[in-house]
Amino acid sequence: MTNIVILGASFAGLSTAHRILKQAAKAGVPVKITLLSPNTDFYWNIATPRALVPGQLSDDRVFRPISAGFSKYTPSQFEFIVASAESLDVVARKVMLSTNVTINYDFLILATGSSSKEGTPLKTLESTEATKDALHDFQARVERAETIVIAGAGATGVEIAGELGFEYRQQKKIILIASGTRILEQAIPSVSKTATNLLQNLKVDIKLQTKVASFANTPEGRQELTFSGGDKLVADLYIPTFGLTPNSSYVPPKFRNANGFVTVDQYLKVKGAENVWAIGDVSDLEPLQFMVANNQSAHLAKNIILILSKKMPLPYKLSMRGMGVSVGKKAGTGFLGGVKLPGVLVNMLRKNLFIDNLPPTVDGSVF
Repeated sequence: MTNIVILGASFAGLSTAHRILKQAAKAGVPVKITLLSPNTDFYWNIATPRALVPGQLSDDRVFRPISAGFSKYTPSQFEFIVASAESLDVVARKVMLSTNVTINYDFLILATGSSSKEGTPLKTLESTEATKDALHDFQARVERAETIVIAGAGATGVEIAGELGFEYRQQKKIILIASGTRILEQAIPSVSKTATNLLQNLKVDIKLQTKVASFANTPEGRQELTFSGGDKLVADLYIPTFGLTPNSSYVPPKFRNANGFVTVDQYLKVKGAENVWAIGDVSDLEPLQFMVANNQSAHLAKNIILILSKKMPLPYKLSMRGMGVSVGKKAGTGFLGGVKLPGVLVNMLRKNLFIDNLPPTVDGSVF
């Protein structure tokens, strides 16, 4: 039996565990999956922009216990360990855990994801309880706030600004800070223009070519922001959405690039390490997107089964460039390849931020 250890139980890791278990059963190759995460629950962070708004989504809509999703498997097939990786020895094929336990592996998959700045619950924090506490704190602060500044005008920043603008319009001042000449710089220009118009219709104030150089907490619990041009602004709530950091501190430096992302080859294998793969946000290969993590997970699971069946693995094909963004509850925009998608289509697909996919994702029935 092949012992496969997966570090990280956010979407990339959890989906890969389910896919390998299902495909191994069909192929008749015996495997045991050991899935590790510091979080007891899976967090549907795709819905965070809406969950930050008080009264929109209860905890049970965005959190789901991980272990229950694998209850159909026996202990010889699957084990879930609540812990984080502290260090990795690829020669001895061992992972040292935060619980002072060392586990061995035959195959190792790194899917530890990334972290957001300043403890914002855009990604899971050090535990499920810490993530829930941060989410509840942000909800309370949103409710009290009169001025909210969102820094970073990528998809997450735009969606947060859209949700807040849709809910509060002129009741609160919502400011979106973009460092570039347009919002959604990763998108084609027509999508940026549409998103800008949609946000302005929701009375969101957009400031282009501006960066938050620093911020400081005031005695009243507000944040004084200093912008790149020297201007200052005191906000009731500051939400940074830029600069996600890979959760890779346990990975030896020689396997990481200058920004901390794990370097992989065309098979998603970690360069220079035997029987170790990296997928999702922790990998250096593609943008940090849900669609990318899903594509990489599906490909890696297929390759693992090919390898265990004594067949040649297949090279990974990069995901088609694309993006879908909700702007409030009733509008959206996006593109796929170089083609702009109809707003009505994007809104139809994303109006619930895929939250109905949470239960079948955790129990594996969607894969």
